[in-house]
Amino acid sequence: MAAFPHSPNQTFRRLRGRHSPAEFAAMVRRAAKEIGETVSCDARYIGRVESGEIRCPNYAYERVFLHMFPGLTLADLGFSPREAVRGRSAQRTAPFTLKESDVLRRAFMAGGSATVAAATIGLTLLGDTRRPPSRAGESEAAAVEEAVRQIRLLDDRHGADALYRKAAEPLRAAYALLDAGATRQSTEDRLHAGAGELAISVGWLAHDSGRFDDARSHYAEALATARVSGDAALEAHAFSNMAFLARDCGRPRESVRAAQAGRRAARSLGSPRLLSLLALREAGGWAGLADRRACEEALARAHTEFSRGGSAADPEWMSFFGEAELESLESRCWAALGEYARAARHARRAADLQDPHFARNVALYTAELADDLARAGAPDEAAWAGGRVLDLLTEVQSTRIRSMLSGTARALVPHQRSPRVGAFLARHAAT
Repeated sequence: MAAFPHSPNQTFRRLRGRHSPAEFAAMVRRAAKEIGETVSCDARYIGRVESGEIRCPNYAYERVFLHMFPGLTLADLGFSPREAVRGRSAQRTAPFTLKESDVLRRAFMAGGSATVAAATIGLTLLGDTRRPPSRAGESEAAAVEEAVRQIRLLDDRHGADALYRKAAEPLRAAYALLDAGATRQSTEDRLHAGAGELAISVGWLAHDSGRFDDARSHYAEALATARVSGDAALEAHAFSNMAFLARDCGRPRESVRAAQAGRRAARSLGSPRLLSLLALREAGGWAGLADRRACEEALARAHTEFSRGGSAADPEWMSFFGEAELESLESRCWAALGEYARAARHARRAADLQDPHFARNVALYTAELADDLARAGAPDEAAWAGGRVLDLLTEVQSTRIRSMLSGTARALVPHQRSPRVGAFLARHAAT
């Protein structure tokens, strides 16, 4: 079947202005939140719009875009009339942007994270893993990609604990599709990339919920998928997460080696931001080894690469990586080196800079701040930050953050006679 050519949406590209695709995607998500919509917008989606692959947005995105640009119509934004894209070609090029997205949106508005996770799995179009299709097509590849986006969206909002078990089902389905084979090579390439990214996403859910052995297995599966398909971008992503996991598991030398392997894989990709993140992963490993000089060298590389700005080559999964995350990862380096006051300054900047849309990251950065303050000799400030984390944990479920906060509470016990510290400890004990 012949592919349909796309006409670039130059109008939409001009509206993005000087923002990177990831930065503009964050603006779209913030606008959605303002009007009570939920969209899993990321840099890849913006790229699909600008390339003309998405000729008309679904109804949820339409409401968000018209809210962002009051007084303009869809035509003014460079989109085609909806009736012109309702046919078969639209279904082939964007099989998951119409009915399924609206059902997901309604499910999100109707219930909590468990409800949405179930709805996500029910609507990924991946089919019954026991009876995969004889040959996977474009709609199955798109469904795998959408499952990745939905898991990331839900994790940003709610944390990993409630999602991990549910997310394993679409992962099994994705690899069943790979075993079934695809109708064309381009589809098979998409399936490999999508299945690998899904394995990393599920691995991250395991990682953040304290299931380190499961996380290691999923990351290794993603790395194997990358190696089989020759996908350097997927390989770099897998090594980045493996470096992060090794640091959290107390294996700093492994963390350094994984980050360096990721850097080698990423060299040809043209993404300074990816190289910056990998340098931060390496710095964390050096800090764990108490090698201050190597840590500082890696941090300097991270800042140099970050200063080059965003790029069209930035992977879509890196939409989380902005200045706030950079500050957070640097704060972890100084904490590992025992410089808690310096770590607290970076953690405070991370919490202040973070987009409130990413509720999990706000909770994480604030928990890091609380711990740094407790160990830097500022117990009252630490108690205040810890109370803020407890507020956020009413909507975020993350074993990692709760474990961090428990460590802070233990560090504050000697200061429990302080009214503020005592109140925090009592509240923490109650939860």
